[in-house]
Amino acid sequence: MGKREHCRPDRNPLGFRLLEIKLTEPVISQKKSVLQAGFGRCDLTPNKPCFLVGYPHVERTSTGQHDPLLASVLVLEQGGTHQAYISIDWLFVTAEWTRECRAAIEDATGIQSSAILIGATHTHSGPHIAEVLAWRDDPVVPPVDGSYLAASIPQVKDAVVAAVAALQPMKAAWLQANVEGIVGGNRIDADGSEDPEAGLLVLRASDTNEISAILSVYGMHPTVLHEDSTLFSGDFIHYTRQSLERAFPRAGVVYLNGVCGNQSPRRVVRGQTFAEADRIGTALGARLASEILNQKNLHYATSLPLAVGNRRIKIEGKHFPSVEAAVANLVAAREHYQRLRAKNVDRVQIRTAECAVFGAEEVHTLAHAEASGDAENLRKRYSEAEIQVLKIGDCAIAAWPGEFFVEYGLELKSQAPLPVFPVTLANGDLQGYVVTPEAEMANGYEAQMSLFPASLGKQFVSTTLEMLQEMAPTMQT
Repeated sequence: MGKREHCRPDRNPLGFRLLEIKLTEPVISQKKSVLQAGFGRCDLTPNKPCFLVGYPHVERTSTGQHDPLLASVLVLEQGGTHQAYISIDWLFVTAEWTRECRAAIEDATGIQSSAILIGATHTHSGPHIAEVLAWRDDPVVPPVDGSYLAASIPQVKDAVVAAVAALQPMKAAWLQANVEGIVGGNRIDADGSEDPEAGLLVLRASDTNEISAILSVYGMHPTVLHEDSTLFSGDFIHYTRQSLERAFPRAGVVYLNGVCGNQSPRRVVRGQTFAEADRIGTALGARLASEILNQKNLHYATSLPLAVGNRRIKIEGKHFPSVEAAVANLVAAREHYQRLRAKNVDRVQIRTAECAVFGAEEVHTLAHAEASGDAENLRKRYSEAEIQVLKIGDCAIAAWPGEFFVEYGLELKSQAPLPVFPVTLANGDLQGYVVTPEAEMANGYEAQMSLFPASLGKQFVSTTLEMLQEMAPTMQT
């Protein structure tokens, strides 16, 4: 793959660092019978103060940069089929922005839009990039900066161009690493469902045998940093990437967030500082690097057939309660939170109750939106969603929009006809969470602000399983 593309110090008027790219109008490579891969990257950190999104109930304006907000790209090619994996250090990516970005990439490279996966790492220390109806009445949340979003598209496109320019023969292998207890677990229930598996696609240059790229999938909220942090950052994910790239200096890392709706570091962090993000992020990176290095008998194949599947499904949003019921719900949530504070119970219980208050406030907003007709307009806007399946050899990545609870990822894995690594927060946002029926009954923060009923999770699982079954024969070698 050669040396990774790095960002130049010069900036355009909106502050993005520009990649030094020699190809101005690349043509995707000729068909190869062996796997090829290329890596690219750009820096999307704003150059001016802005609202840091992720804790919408707190006024939080950036005061600088701790680490850059990156768009990291891996392009794969074999037999004329291309796939592009793009990970961006944002809270969300919207379906509208994804569509525009894919179109720009397809125009520049020839890679089909259906084969381009764009996922957010879900950092809570980045700019506001998606309007969320539940936050409409929150006075601290400003409108989205459309100029920032528009200017980000050519930057991401150029990073993909760089990855295409860097394509070279590779040999690759899939790994499954157990990272239990390092970063976190179920944030709602200490004994609740978790998925400690990280999926790794490891690529070695065919000529040098050096590890040249790593595609990782692991589901966990990057919320070590909290509302008192005012610096741009990728949170612990920055340190995980950094740790892996230090272990393998010729490698570029693309980190995709898995199924993380109810997964967070809440129960393992010792503080909510950069030092703590460093501790657990570096530990995760070290575990992943160790798994790669210790697999002495792992077979790296030069041929991993690629396949692409996309399906748009009809989805139905839920209806919200009356304003009177929402007010009663908010009063009850606030009273419960204050009782726990008065009892001085442990911080996890207090934080969970505080989040329930936030959810009740958002339901109050949504109840007014239901009465005004705005909620119905939003349901029409979100009446379809995309499911994307990208297969690499005998494994697959399934991309879902929104924040799904981990139970749906576990269900997909347990029933799939081949190993699959689900990625969420990809190719769209769904305005928030897709929870389980049990969480819906408990009516916590995630369930209250969700635009969709819990039944949507089953719909995504069943449709993805159908797609995997249909595509499975194409992957037999």
